[in-house]
Amino acid sequence: MKLVLFDCDGTLVDSVGLIHEVMARTFEAFDHPRPTTEATKAIIGLTLDIAIARLLGRQHVDDQATIMTAHYKEIFASVRGEAGFQEQLFPGIAEMLQTLAARDELLIGAVTGKSRRGLTHISATHGLDKIFFVSRTADDCPSKPHPAMVMECCAEAGIDAKDTIIIGDAIFDMQMAKAAGADALGVAWGYASVPNLIEAGADHIAHVPGDIIEWMERNHA
Repeated sequence: MKLVLFDCDGTLVDSVGLIHEVMARTFEAFDHPRPTTEATKAIIGLTLDIAIARLLGRQHVDDQATIMTAHYKEIFASVRGEAGFQEQLFPGIAEMLQTLAARDELLIGAVTGKSRRGLTHISATHGLDKIFFVSRTADDCPSKPHPAMVMECCAEAGIDAKDTIIIGDAIFDMQMAKAAGADALGVAWGYASVPNLIEAGADHIAHVPGDIIEWMERNHA
């Protein structure tokens, strides 16, 4: 058996528009300049309070980062309800997940910097409830790249980290995979550059979702 753990934002769903808008409105509400889209992309995948602290240029989560995190969470759902800010699956993701889920020797899971509520919303919206056998979110574990999300999923699934594949678009995903002793598969359609993913430890890069299926067939048949 193999365990395949997917990141969510930037890997399964294109959420940068929503995340950036909520982040920008949060920073404006506290009289800080709006972060650039590139700056927002660079922190996607981290737990929210750590992400905000980094955008503020701070080494640790302080009182203001904590207050801003609460504000972000408070306005998130209303912004998501506005036209143009829904989180859509990237093209080809639904088909790829269905193909992998049909393989008896694979278990599929999610490891994400989203809240549990956020992952539940994505799963319900896109019919992924029955795809994910196991999952860990920012509510459950320390922020990536700490390996806890992976290790807890492995323990729950009864599968060793060496038999686990982490699939994500962020350097934090690749670093988390390596810290856990799992394979790291980077995706090129997300928010980090391919060179940065390789530098962070990616064992392979998928350029389209179908590449994930091909790589799995070659390396984990």
